[in-house]
Amino acid sequence: MRVSRLMLVTLRDDPAEAEIPSHRLLLRAGYIRRLGSGIYAYLPLLWRVLQKISAIVREELDATGALETLLPQLQPAELWQRSGRWAGYTQGEGIMFHLVDRQGRELGLGPTHEEVITALAADLLVSYRQLPVNLYQIQTKFRDEIRPRFGLMRGREFIMKDGYSFHADEASLGATYAAMDLAYRRIFARCGVNAVAVEADSGAIGGSASQEFMVTADAGEDLILSSADGRYAANQERAVSLPVEAQPLPGGPRLDGRGEPLATPSQTTVEELCQAHGFHPSQILKVLLLLARFEDGAQQPLLVSLRGDQQLNEVKLANAVTERCSAEHGTLLEIAPLTAEAVGAEGLRPIPFGYLGPDLADGVLDGARRWIPNFLRLADATAADLDAFICGANQVDTHRSGASWGALGPCPGSLDLRAAQPGDRCLHDAGQRLAATRGIEVGHIFQLGRKYSTAMDATFTTEDGVEQPLWMGCYGIGVSRLAQAAVEQHHDAQGICWPTAIAPYEVIIVAANVAEETQRLLAERLYGDLQEAGLAVLLDDRSERAGVKFKDADLIGIPWRVVVGRGAAEGRLELVQRAGGDRRELSQDALLQTLVPTVLRERGGLQPLPGSPLP
Repeated sequence: MRVSRLMLVTLRDDPAEAEIPSHRLLLRAGYIRRLGSGIYAYLPLLWRVLQKISAIVREELDATGALETLLPQLQPAELWQRSGRWAGYTQGEGIMFHLVDRQGRELGLGPTHEEVITALAADLLVSYRQLPVNLYQIQTKFRDEIRPRFGLMRGREFIMKDGYSFHADEASLGATYAAMDLAYRRIFARCGVNAVAVEADSGAIGGSASQEFMVTADAGEDLILSSADGRYAANQERAVSLPVEAQPLPGGPRLDGRGEPLATPSQTTVEELCQAHGFHPSQILKVLLLLARFEDGAQQPLLVSLRGDQQLNEVKLANAVTERCSAEHGTLLEIAPLTAEAVGAEGLRPIPFGYLGPDLADGVLDGARRWIPNFLRLADATAADLDAFICGANQVDTHRSGASWGALGPCPGSLDLRAAQPGDRCLHDAGQRLAATRGIEVGHIFQLGRKYSTAMDATFTTEDGVEQPLWMGCYGIGVSRLAQAAVEQHHDAQGICWPTAIAPYEVIIVAANVAEETQRLLAERLYGDLQEAGLAVLLDDRSERAGVKFKDADLIGIPWRVVVGRGAAEGRLELVQRAGGDRRELSQDALLQTLVPTVLRERGGLQPLPGSPLP
């Protein structure tokens, strides 16, 4: 392809909308253009990258025996209502674009396809003889992100590979899950990105085992906690750890565990209490008041106890509330902090926020108009393990010192509700400490079990003639996100440094002065020779200054640059490797002998995309 025909428009300045390096570079280098919030056009250069990534995905998945299909993007609401996810996706998280057609039927634009594929499986898979089956597709998905940002990282329209497997038993599901794990590791390695597998929360998809693949990058939205011995890695949403030991409260329980009153005027935070009285945060029990809202309209007040030096993990809390309440009230839509204004709007007397104790009486909810009039009480294990603690006295400007469970009422169980932190000790080895890195999620695999098949009556007949729900797995890769993640991991001050396997072109030929016939003819000859050798080649034939061409070549990130300059008359060329900037002067024959096998090796066996025919 000739640059003069590529519709290449590069920018010298960083776009104001771009917040992270990969977003800035994809815009500046002419790979994408923004059409609206979270909506981007994939321009020709990026489309070639996406095709190469998709080809790698297909090669690896096809090698496992998976079959490619294509499912409808427009999905009937009835399928999602049967699975119980319609409310969560349209009211709670609210990430599904949904509409009503001219016949009054509700439809959604697919953010994922568990319901569609399970409905098809219910129709088509009726016997154990047909199992296992593993299907995948690569297509556009839609999600109504609350705050689209970072370009292709969190857009409202994106390209995704999603796959689904069906099995006769859990062992078969486990075998396919393991095969997908290995296939994903090969895919990311071939794409030239450093991706780590971490334990993850299943979120709205559901199921049991769940593993994310993270491309490590400073701009990543996710925090990965891992041990130095390589035996543990998890997304912070899922991570578990041993907290630091609490410092015992001097004097222990007081007044039979009811605690001594402590004047704490305007001291409503853990930090203020510690600063005013010399407490350690681990001696304080903090109580959070929140409200959970459910699909059936129920609104459940929550009273959550944590040790003062710990932070609440909202995902773990949502899982705990779902486990206790969703059977009765349906999908959990959201959990939000309660405020004094919300209490007043509910017609209740003021609650002493900042001075709450774990024994706050249910009576404060008497007369609630919409809320369930009693608290769901939950306690993190760090709070439950405290023998004596500082806590609120449920009256303004007063806390209690030396309070304890039992005297204030029974401890409401012992859960893991805290967010694991960097520096925490590891569960598998207390001598290991968790270290933090940032990551970009590019893949996620799930063992869904029978969640969807049971909800949607997708059953098969076993060898014994018994009808049972299908076992199911789910496997996703963000194709467009992976392309940007590669840029986030492979760039420098001059621009993008694409890994050869997914670069839009593998070689760019730059004639320093196209007006000089010797340079132009040699560049054209090399263009033909390299294409005939099977390489994807870009020829910069523009009548621009050499410096402009070199800057553009660095910006768009083609892995190898061949410069045809003043040495053309003697058949001398310069070969420049984009990553690292290594430069060599070679003859034309030596260049071909060096460059062709190098590119083929770096490509990793993937055949090039068809190039433009030679003129």
